[in-house]
Amino acid sequence: MRLGTSSPLRHESPQDWADNQVRLGCSAVVFPVQSNEPEEKIIAYKEAAEKAGLLIAEVGIWRNALAADTSERKANTDYCVEQLRLADFLNARCAVNVAGALGPIWDGGYKENFSSDAWKKTVSMVREIIDRADVKNTYFTLEPMPWMVPTGPDDYLRLIEDVDRDRFAVHMDIINMINSADRYFHADEFVEECADKLGNRIRSCHIKDVHLDGRYTIRLEECGPGAGEFPLRHYVSAMDAIDPDMPVILEHLNTDEEYLKYMGYLKEELNGLYKII
Repeated sequence: MRLGTSSPLRHESPQDWADNQVRLGCSAVVFPVQSNEPEEKIIAYKEAAEKAGLLIAEVGIWRNALAADTSERKANTDYCVEQLRLADFLNARCAVNVAGALGPIWDGGYKENFSSDAWKKTVSMVREIIDRADVKNTYFTLEPMPWMVPTGPDDYLRLIEDVDRDRFAVHMDIINMINSADRYFHADEFVEECADKLGNRIRSCHIKDVHLDGRYTIRLEECGPGAGEFPLRHYVSAMDAIDPDMPVILEHLNTDEEYLKYMGYLKEELNGLYKII
């Protein structure tokens, strides 16, 4: 597998960005430039990644393409299309978004997120983005979430079947799917279930950790790798068995210093599993 981070870290130029990632121990990256930025900037970062041997794992989107407001929904959908086209230009493994929420917070949890209407809208949205972008070198993916579809591998398989587009694939954020005591306490088995069911459809992965708080009722908290109880090496081993070039991206930390700290932990914990360039 190829270890990376979601952070561009502090840098002064595209080359400085790439050099910093390599020094950190990364062989995969999240592309740090957006589709609405100047073309020459996009090309400069693309060439810096290629020169350094860095695999571009993901192009992030992070907009609600199911927004209730018509103009907002159109703008967000258009952005999804352009980000997917950017991923295609970069030969990135995928472009990734969440399905979106049927409520005021773009990634929030609402009862309506699990309605038949939300499902139909999600299928239609994914089809529209893929059809309009017409990509050949990348895939559109949805990151699983604890409170919107897909919340698990069976959701994802059903979504793949209903969307029925070759360029729709899987983004694996297994911690986001740890939303119950059963999945928390049977984490090894859940890793194997995800690997068995989703397999070579997986294009990129996130890595972090989850901690069970002792207070009532059940409180599952996302945290940095090693600060929780999830079997991270087992998770990464399963993803590596699917694809030895699988990107595994550290995310959701607040500072460069935290990325340095937790990357250090991962390099020790995952020793022998990740590619070094």
